[in-house]
Amino acid sequence: MTIKGRKFRNEMKYYLNIKDYFALRQKVASLLTLDINSKNEEGYNIRSLYFDGIHDHALNDKNNGVFSREKYRIRIYNGSDKKISLERKSKYGDFISKESAPLSLSEYEAILQGDADVLVKKEHHLLKDFYAALKYRGFQPRVIVDYMREAYIYELGNVRVTFDKKLAAGINGVDLFNKELVYEEILLPEQTILEVKFDQFLPDNVRQIVHPDQFVRSAISKYVICRENNIRHFKQ
Repeated sequence: MTIKGRKFRNEMKYYLNIKDYFALRQKVASLLTLDINSKNEEGYNIRSLYFDGIHDHALNDKNNGVFSREKYRIRIYNGSDKKISLERKSKYGDFISKESAPLSLSEYEAILQGDADVLVKKEHHLLKDFYAALKYRGFQPRVIVDYMREAYIYELGNVRVTFDKKLAAGINGVDLFNKELVYEEILLPEQTILEVKFDQFLPDNVRQIVHPDQFVRSAISKYVICRENNIRHFKQ
């Protein structure tokens, strides 16, 4: 589905207990292909720095169930600075769209220091929008979200089935590369987040394996979970 020039996909999220996770990952691995970016069968690390406005638009829109909403984040993988991406995730009901643009390490560091002008001459539409959010809408770094992702791919239907584990919030800083940053795990050790993403349809053979109807669908936002954790404990 395309809305205002953006391609939107279906997204379904669920909490799994450890028993369901181990049973489901075995079935999924038998049909789908493990993401090539995985370091091993446990997957790869994702670390994201989320931004929000002075009135916490992204946080409050999610909690208030606003039908159409968006959030910005800067993301790295496995702690490396080789690939730094600015992302905007847009939500339209049950559908999601993700846009991405590359950032250099120096650009990231400037943004972290509050220098939005490093983006002023950028031509990429997403970088232009992010510049406006920083410069005129008061967007600031809010929280680091860290987790391990075990991802599987099925080409027909452009399907991604992911298991996100060890969800943690950075509690003493907002620098993705700070080796002294302390993380607090948010979920119970036996909890895993299942996400199923696809384009127009979920192929029957994948549906029969994943069997999403047997789980309780949840409106899970890792940003909201980690941000609210820090608000409760650290008044950030």
